[in-house]
Amino acid sequence: MPFAAIRSHIKPTLLLAYPVILSQLGHVLVNVCDSVMVGQTGTVPLAAVSLSVSLSTVVMVLGMGLSMGITPLVAAADGKRDLPRLGQLLVNGVLLSSLAGLVLGVLGLLIAPMLPYFHQPTAVVQLAAPFVRVIFLSFLPLMVFQGFRQFAEGLGLTRQAMLLSIMANIVNALLCYALIFGHFGAPALGMIGAAWATLIARVLMALLMATYVLRAERLRPYREAAGSWLRLHGATMRRLLSLGLPIGVQMMFEMGAFSFSAIMIGWLSATALAAHQIAINIASVTYMAASGIAAAATIRVGNLRGLGDAAGARQAGFTAYLLAFLFMSSMGLILISGRHFVPHFYNHDPAVVAQAATLLLIAALFQVSDGLQVVGLGALRGLEDVKVPSVVALLAYWAVALPLGYGLGFGLKLGSVGVWIGLLAGLTTVAVVLLWRFRQHSAVAAPMNEAAVVRR
Repeated sequence: MPFAAIRSHIKPTLLLAYPVILSQLGHVLVNVCDSVMVGQTGTVPLAAVSLSVSLSTVVMVLGMGLSMGITPLVAAADGKRDLPRLGQLLVNGVLLSSLAGLVLGVLGLLIAPMLPYFHQPTAVVQLAAPFVRVIFLSFLPLMVFQGFRQFAEGLGLTRQAMLLSIMANIVNALLCYALIFGHFGAPALGMIGAAWATLIARVLMALLMATYVLRAERLRPYREAAGSWLRLHGATMRRLLSLGLPIGVQMMFEMGAFSFSAIMIGWLSATALAAHQIAINIASVTYMAASGIAAAATIRVGNLRGLGDAAGARQAGFTAYLLAFLFMSSMGLILISGRHFVPHFYNHDPAVVAQAATLLLIAALFQVSDGLQVVGLGALRGLEDVKVPSVVALLAYWAVALPLGYGLGFGLKLGSVGVWIGLLAGLTTVAVVLLWRFRQHSAVAAPMNEAAVVRR
């Protein structure tokens, strides 16, 4: 596609993307803060955080994906100026997200007793079990936040969630410092202090995001259109589930592959698992930035599609692809240059640092694939195409990445490096297939809009 065709989409995409990027980074920086501070207490606690985060994140992204079905529906309804529909999406989206958070929170009570069956080092399991219970409790306020946030972002209101995420991260960092090490008169709780800090920060995020949506004057028409918060709309709830559940399942397949990779690496040693946590933690920061571009793609593609501008929706999708490629290529170069330096922020064990530096080199290689696959998912969500991408993720991660990683890591004795090469292969497969699908799927509708009036 010629650059002239997408040039007009760059600025509006970036204006939508940068607040979402900062908001998305807010979620992952909670884990970064936990890992950095817990890592100062030793290799085993850092390995325990890796196990806890790996398992809890698989469940968390299922709920977050479910809530992401709200955004393209809101964007499309906003494009059509369908106020009654927007009111239904507000009520049903928030209620669905809250119910999901309650269910996910209860799951923590079931998963914690199962940790010994993952065959991780005993000391790691003993530290991880209480951490998991508290982190799962934080999923209820997190999902309440997500329900209100995804509605607002569907309307293009992305800065509010960004500001709240930044504030919550500051609160989380201060609480981590206080509760892990016993500063400011707080008890020194060690690793579990990080979990309590996360719970408190997420409760604050939920309360403030709900207050904004329920009190902001600019959102009054949607609240009035919503009517009673106790009245569910069956068709809307089914539509949210039909769109959000495949997104959640796709995200769970992807994150599940990374989590199972962590479990496999835990079979090697606590040192290998700690190194994996450092590398995956750093890589997740750049991934969340690309995820913000993907969210902007969902909003832009969905809104233009709702306006009837299919050609514009196609151009907006490819604009997001270009931005992600440029950004993630730059991040790959930064990871290569800083791979021996950055791990020292997490841990000072020479063996951990050396292994983390090697894994960061592989992480640098899959930056582009990681960015393109998440943008492909975002652009296809804007087209309300979610089921086929879920199947693609299932096959790429569980039929390619994990078997290949196990074969290289344990069959050929490459250890954690082999496991990460498998992840690289899976990410690249998803990126290529979804790029092809967006090209095909967006091209089908484009000729229908040759005479459409473009409203951007």
